[in-house]
Parts: sequence; structure tokens; C-alpha cells
Amino acid sequence: MITAFFTGFFLGISLILAIGAQNTFVFRQGILREHVFYVALFCSISDAILIIIGITGISFFLNNISDNFSNLLFGISAIWLTIYGILHLIHAFKSKSNIKIEKKDSKNLLITISTLSILTFANPHVYLDTVVLIGSISQQFTGSLKLAFASGSVLASFAFFFSLSYGAKRLAPIMTSPSSWRILDIVIALIMFSIAFKLASTGNWI
Repeated sequence: MITAFFTGFFLGISLILAIGAQNTFVFRQGILREHVFYVALFCSISDAILIIIGITGISFFLNNISDNFSNLLFGISAIWLTIYGILHLIHAFKSKSNIKIEKKDSKNLLITISTLSILTFANPHVYLDTVVLIGSISQQFTGSLKLAFASGSVLASFAFFFSLSYGAKRLAPIMTSPSSWRILDIVIALIMFSIAFKLASTGNWI
């Protein structure tokens, strides 16, 4: 059960740790101390809902497919994660990414959440990562193990967004440093490779 939980947790963290419009917005709100709690809570709950939809939805609609073609499903998921990992390695050595925060006029809570809704749900990658990928990988677990996996994935979102929001000022030197992002990309790639290896082994691909 612990293995399932941490598989979900580290998978969730590795998928969410990337520079993007949503993370930049959350980081900015944390730096400026504007609606910090509500921003973190909205992002966490949004991720949790999508993860649960992915895990329960795929379990319900693809139950027979999962049973009959589980090895294929694990293999495809392993390839997907491997590609993600390779992309992170390429990004680490070629990119000069960082997060730049521009101070703009303060917005009320409704406008802030509305903006965040667009940044969250208009991003197709959020559905690929939470609903499709996490949902597919969860099929290697059953019963209480699947619940542990889901709990780990959901907790990863809460841990990340609240840490990013409330730790923004302390995280600023890391989030604005290209070298720190290179190290982070390498760590993410290694996590993805390790999970991909486990999936490939479970699916008898290696």
C-alpha cells in the first residue's frame, strides 16, 4: 500500500512540476500575497477532481479492456512517461527557463479565480496528465491499493500548490534561476524513468 501511495505521489509531483501559465500565476499570487489560500485550494481541488475522474472513469469504462489488455496499457503508459522524461532532459540541457514575475494591478477574488479557471481547464495537458495518464497507470492497482495510489496523487497536488503559494518568497531564488530548473528537470526525468521502468516490468515488456 505504501508503494502504491508513493507511486501516485511522485507521479503527481513529476507531472505538475513544470513551468506553465498556471504555476506562474500561482507563484505570482504567492509573491504578492494576494488570495493565496483560495488560489492554492482552487488548483488543488481542480487537480483532485480530474485525477478522481480519470481513475474512476477509466476503471469503469475500460474495465474489460484493462483486464484483457493490461500489459499493453502498462507498456503504452511506460512509453509515454519515458518520452516525458526525455523531453525534460532535453529541456534541462537546452533551455534557459525561469519564472519572471511582473507586478500588475491587484484583482479581486472573483477575477482571480476566473483567470485561474481558464489557465487550468483550457490547458489540454492537464487532461492528458490527470485524466488519461494517471487514470491509465492506476489500473495496475486494485481495491485499497488503487485508493492509496489515488490518495498519493491527490496529496501531491495539495502539497505542491500550497507549498508554491505560501513558500513563494522563499522559493523565488529557485523559481527564477535557470540552473535550478535544470536540476529540477533532471530529477523529474529520473522519477518518470523509474516509474516507466516499473510499469514496463509489470506489463512484461522487459
